[in-house]
Amino acid sequence: MTFSQRLYENVKPIWRANHDHPFVRGIGDGTLDQEKFRFFMVQDYLYLIDYARLFAMGAMKAKDVKTMGEFAELLHSTLNTEMELHRQYAREFGISEEELESAKPAPTTLAYTHYMLHVGNNGGLAELVASLLPCMWSYAEIGKALDETPGARDHQYGEWIKMYASEEFQELTNWTINLLNELTEGKPEHELSHLEEIFLTTTRFEYMFWEMSYQKETWPEEQQ
Repeated sequence: MTFSQRLYENVKPIWRANHDHPFVRGIGDGTLDQEKFRFFMVQDYLYLIDYARLFAMGAMKAKDVKTMGEFAELLHSTLNTEMELHRQYAREFGISEEELESAKPAPTTLAYTHYMLHVGNNGGLAELVASLLPCMWSYAEIGKALDETPGARDHQYGEWIKMYASEEFQELTNWTINLLNELTEGKPEHELSHLEEIFLTTTRFEYMFWEMSYQKETWPEEQQ
């Protein structure tokens, strides 16, 4: 069993909860309330800014030019594909560029990104990959699963589904999974357990991000 297979088996209950979350189901059938998606897009835009920083860190921590190049491609894809989709949706949902750029992270967004940046700054490449992989891997699976739903690309969230179901995104995800397997080959159990805890933590944050978006959770004083 590869290390990624071990991780996948251990987080299956949370993984299923992510796939079954009403926010995700609503994206799939097009019934999600637009205001919830609007909240998600703003927060996810802020998330992606720090997520891109992780790929930059990956290029810096890489031990060979090929790996550096792959992280550079991930950085490019995030900054110029994912974030461009966000900007397009922002226009469609009446979100101005000023609102995107001046938005502040909600508590869950802040906790999630700061945790990943802390891991990336203080750990090695394996720790960094373990922290960022749950987001990429779960989105690839969600995109692929939703894309199999009849008419999934024909409603207002179809472009979102199309992007994460795309061959390019699937290939980048598989490369990252394989990289983690290479980085963990031969590592002692105490190091594997540490990486597993990081992966579990960000997998939990993925569920919390869906829930935050569905409930439009902000700071307590802003909800009064």
